[in-house]
Amino acid sequence: MRVRRYDPESDEASHFQEYQIEVPGHSTVLDALIQVREEDDPSLALRCSCRASICGSCAMTVNDTPRLVCKTKLTDVSPDGETVVVEPMNNQRVVKDLVVDLQFFWSKIRAVEPYLQPKGEEPEIEYIASNDSMLNLLTPMGCIMCGACVSACTVLEVDKTFLGPAALAKAYRFVADPRDGQVNQRLSTLNESSGAWDCTRCYFCVDVCPKGVDPMD
Repeated sequence: MRVRRYDPESDEASHFQEYQIEVPGHSTVLDALIQVREEDDPSLALRCSCRASICGSCAMTVNDTPRLVCKTKLTDVSPDGETVVVEPMNNQRVVKDLVVDLQFFWSKIRAVEPYLQPKGEEPEIEYIASNDSMLNLLTPMGCIMCGACVSACTVLEVDKTFLGPAALAKAYRFVADPRDGQVNQRLSTLNESSGAWDCTRCYFCVDVCPKGVDPMD
């Protein structure tokens, strides 16, 4: 494995470090990284939690593609034992090694006001929504906030003011919710500069999403 290393407490620029390891055939990239940290180099910094593609915390760049490393098998990215290159996510500040600062990511999510804003008086029991309308929301609600789509976004590489695919998917989740009363205001905001129309339709966010959220659509 070739892992991009970066230590903010040193004067060195980021650089690659190679590790020669042996792992079982069913191992994931995350399994390999954890083995490196536990057996070869305890200074390697990485972020992970559930190891089951649920929490989204282990998104990294593997062979130039953003992925959840807990669900990326080594046999898929290195079928014949080729070198696997692991780097932190793109478009976000690197804290150390493979760990990025997610403040930029969350600032985009907060910008679309990701909470229900109902119109009129609150009902006595509950808000009623049709089954079809809620089924329509299942796809955007599948987002686990891993940031892989943001890492792959070609617009954010050149324009940090762009909302980005994760925020746009989250915005749609509320625009399409029949219980929300601010649809016109939300669409007006998304219609402005740095909103939905700045997407270049490169399709990368769709390709890398581990949950099939399809933020471009």
